[in-house]
Amino acid sequence: MRKVFILLLLLAATMASAQNETTADDQKKPLFGNRKEGQSEGENQLDVDLNIFGRGELRYGGFTEGAAENHAQFIMGRSRLSVTYKRPHLETKITAQHSGVWGQKGNGNFNLQEAWAKLYTKSGLFTQFGRQVLSYDDERIIGANDWAVASNTHDVLKFGYEGHGHKVHTVFGFNQNAENISGGTYYKDGAHPYKMMHTLWYHFDVPKTPLGVSILFMNIGMQGGTLDGEGDNEPHNRYQQLVGGYVSYKPRKLSLETSYYHQLGHNEDNIKIDAWMASVKAQYQISQKVGTTVGFDYLSGDDYFVVRKNGGIGLVRHKVFKFFNPVYGSHHKFYGMMDFFYVQAFSDTFSPGLQNLYTGVNYSPIKGLGLNVSYHYLAMATTLKNVNKTLGHDINIEASYEIVRDVRTSLGFSYMAGSSTMELLKRTSSSNDLKWAWISLNISPRIISKKW
Repeated sequence: MRKVFILLLLLAATMASAQNETTADDQKKPLFGNRKEGQSEGENQLDVDLNIFGRGELRYGGFTEGAAENHAQFIMGRSRLSVTYKRPHLETKITAQHSGVWGQKGNGNFNLQEAWAKLYTKSGLFTQFGRQVLSYDDERIIGANDWAVASNTHDVLKFGYEGHGHKVHTVFGFNQNAENISGGTYYKDGAHPYKMMHTLWYHFDVPKTPLGVSILFMNIGMQGGTLDGEGDNEPHNRYQQLVGGYVSYKPRKLSLETSYYHQLGHNEDNIKIDAWMASVKAQYQISQKVGTTVGFDYLSGDDYFVVRKNGGIGLVRHKVFKFFNPVYGSHHKFYGMMDFFYVQAFSDTFSPGLQNLYTGVNYSPIKGLGLNVSYHYLAMATTLKNVNKTLGHDINIEASYEIVRDVRTSLGFSYMAGSSTMELLKRTSSSNDLKWAWISLNISPRIISKKW
């Protein structure tokens, strides 16, 4: 009850501030024609955006154990129609989205990807509530994850302030399966992975310096137990915390980024969590056409496991979870384009963490064309007896070309030379020879933009 009261108080404060500013502005504005009192020319804006996206993929090996075929081909598609309306102190957006695989039975997945309203003041205060995309810093922890066709959205209430180099966002989420009359607030297998989520993000841009610093704190409530509560499975909430920071420094041709995050608390089974990650990345633009990248990620992993003689992994009950989970980030951006890590789970839910050492070169020979080649050395963070840490070597080649305005095509090829450790942990005989090719078309025009 106290949390609800605080949220209502913050909402009322933002609305009161916006009302005061509106009243002061209205006293200065003349009336024009048949416009409503208090409106001036051009203060209303309506934008309608369309996105039609398709990606065809050819996969060879590595994704499932015991598959009848170790290759697959398919085309996936996504269509979005977004309507945004904005006027002083108010902004709203609705995005309808359909996603699915060409030829699949049924109608695919149709939903509202975004549906939110935002109240804001000239002083920088704002309140935004509804289904919305959350994207912070480099999107490692919270991001849109737009490579996944459905992408990430959250049903949340967000308060904040932005101004004078400072940004403060507080985010509150509470999820439920239905309008329950009885049965408490048990939440399982819903649209979002968490039952409750409280986030505080602060960012500061240092004046006259290309330096930005962010601090992130998350408190995530997960649902444990079962609805009927049989045996020792009474419904309960367990909370885990994530705290850390991100720093970016971008002077001229050089770009440096680093981050550190720590996870604490307990999982749904009330087992303690103590995990961490760190990353560093450097980019340098050699010329207008050529740039380079080098970086390293370390994500801690569990070590309470043994290797069975038959090649599987025997579980030993955890005392502490040491596996770092980058929760709701855009995972495809970071750990190799084959998406073996933090998109797919290891066999028997084993989580050995990850070391990711990578480098790349990008080249733009002509306007609108971009080429990129990257290499990832991937290894476990956990040390297992008689098991090599090396997981494999991932090589990626990408090309992207803007055909005409708002129309871009991309294609890529990835090859991973997996080690015997990769084969053991993923439980697939094809992990030492993995290939993946894709081609996509992205059309994103703004079809209406009107002010009045």
